[in-house]
Amino acid sequence: MAETRDFLLEIGTEEMPSAPLINAVRQLGPLVTRELDASGLAHGAVRVASTPRRLAVIVSDVACETEAVHEVRRGPAASIAFDESGVPTKAAAGFARKCGVDASELVRRVDDDGREYVFAERSVPSAPALPILSELSERTIASLEWPNYRSQRWGSEHQTFVRPIRWICALLGSEVVPVRYADVTSGNTTRGHRVLGPGEHVVAEPSAYESVLEAAGVLLEDRRREVIAEGIARIEAERGGARVDTPKRILDEVVNLCEWPTVVVGTFDEEFLRVPHEIICESMLSNQRYFPIYDASGELTREFVIVMNTRPENAARVIEGNECVVRARLDDAKFFYEEDLRQPLEAYLPRLGEVTFQERLGTVLQKSERMERLAPEVARRSLALDERLAAMAGRAGRLAKADLVTQAVVEFTSQQGVMGGYYAAASGEPAEVAEAIRDQYRPRFAGDDLPAGPVGTCVAVADKLDTICGMFAIEQPPTGSSDPFAVRRSAIGVLAMLRDAPRGALAELVSCSLDAYAAQGLEFDRDATEAAVRAYFAGRLASIARDEAVSPDTVEAVGETDVIDPGEFLARAHALEAARRDDPATFDALAQAYARASHLADASLGTDVDAAALGEAERALLEACDAGSERVGAALGARDFGAAIGALAELKAPIDRFFDDVLVMDEDTAVRENRLRLLNRFVSVFAGVANIGALSRKR
Repeated sequence: MAETRDFLLEIGTEEMPSAPLINAVRQLGPLVTRELDASGLAHGAVRVASTPRRLAVIVSDVACETEAVHEVRRGPAASIAFDESGVPTKAAAGFARKCGVDASELVRRVDDDGREYVFAERSVPSAPALPILSELSERTIASLEWPNYRSQRWGSEHQTFVRPIRWICALLGSEVVPVRYADVTSGNTTRGHRVLGPGEHVVAEPSAYESVLEAAGVLLEDRRREVIAEGIARIEAERGGARVDTPKRILDEVVNLCEWPTVVVGTFDEEFLRVPHEIICESMLSNQRYFPIYDASGELTREFVIVMNTRPENAARVIEGNECVVRARLDDAKFFYEEDLRQPLEAYLPRLGEVTFQERLGTVLQKSERMERLAPEVARRSLALDERLAAMAGRAGRLAKADLVTQAVVEFTSQQGVMGGYYAAASGEPAEVAEAIRDQYRPRFAGDDLPAGPVGTCVAVADKLDTICGMFAIEQPPTGSSDPFAVRRSAIGVLAMLRDAPRGALAELVSCSLDAYAAQGLEFDRDATEAAVRAYFAGRLASIARDEAVSPDTVEAVGETDVIDPGEFLARAHALEAARRDDPATFDALAQAYARASHLADASLGTDVDAAALGEAERALLEACDAGSERVGAALGARDFGAAIGALAELKAPIDRFFDDVLVMDEDTAVRENRLRLLNRFVSVFAGVANIGALSRKR
């Protein structure tokens, strides 16, 4: 077995931004692994490490040379590989090319089965690892991709990287691996923290890499994250149940902004606590990467967490400087808020006429007018709210977008809606209206909270449904690669909010939304658009049902009823799935019988059956259909879908007896058509519940 050593490749750079650094870390391990495997170098675990100034990969137990290979491969029979004169055929040439040899090098030999074949033999001697690792390293550096970031050039070379490369440390054991990229040549040195350990530091071998860095004031990513987490936990414990707000995106960025993190606490003036905490926190998090501290009762405090890139003894000066910076930032936020309060929220509405929602769908003011019209319809038709709350929904819909042109939201765009809620309350609007404006964008993503109150639900549904219907009206629905108006997310949000509504009425709301567009003068194919929107919601519902472990054929059976109210669709799907699970034999047989009946039935004959002309089995089926229809109707009216499906199951015995005893296609036209009308009656009982025949299609 070949000798093994650890391999280190460190790419040292100017400070890299966090996002491309995270992306490069994801790429580096798989890139090196693929290159090692392709080269034939055996190796152990591959570990990637990073700081803002370096990207490194450490591979354990890399073989110092490749294994020698002697390969023998059998090809086609000799009679096929060579013609009568012994010249190689196309079959032989193709086999030789596949094996990397010339056709003249093929040998003929009798194999164990007694037939003569051609064989390709290839011997590959072992190769030293060092040249392989040199080429591997240079290819790896060049192969890293930087989406959304422009790579840079430096010096006189043409190679690029996200930031200029300043050093390369490449080692196989204690031996330097020669690597050259963009006029930078590898060595056995790394560089430490710019202040705590400046200059070059020798790395004797890869196993010493981490300890050399730590001595030079540099911690690798996992250790930095641990140090920050420990510091935050200590601060929370010292404050008796306080909570430090650490959004993952900001925390990941902070981890990649420092090489020697130290967690300390700063404070800001108490006057800023009178400003809405959302913009205070947004300012600290987005602009300065400070983490706000909330007390045990959930109230924002004057304190905030700073992650320094230095040792604790430098804390006083760093805290003082950061407190000066945060004071200036919060002064701006306070100024914007107070300026916005100088006029009521409604006064901002005219300026929405200058903001485009979508080129063909008009301005944000027009969207607000459509929401003002649609939100009360959601209240009445779907949530069954009284007229007082319906009027509030209309008012909230009218004001929902007004904060988009306020100074605070222009500066802190992620707080749209939130600031509108504050401004509505300050303007004397009812609490329900302010809350609805605040919650209009919920749910913002899968698993997000729904609006807190019914008025907020009305406005959020109106907002999302208006966008969905508008994009379909101008024939710009979402595609697999493009959804700039988040139609897919909006549809999922609408279904989540209406799932538990007293009345679904989604189809009616789609029609109301399209009415609002037509009233504003948008020209579109009304019937085609409505059908497309309904089909889109049906597709989303089918996906949700499958995610909830409903089988595909059950989803198809329910989907063919054209029901798009989420609560009803999903309740039907789960009820049918449960019934099939509890009594599979009955429902398999019923599905087969239904499929046979619907195939024979002739809808043009209607369902009026001449009972006097029926035999015993036919009368039994007619009576069962009439009783079943009554039970199904009552169950659907009570939204008891389990009972409805149970009523359908009771039709199995009479339909089985009918098909056993009765010849449907009798020669007598009157008899035949009466029996077909009876089958029409049978099929009609199922119509409002599910297409049970879909359960038999894949059998």
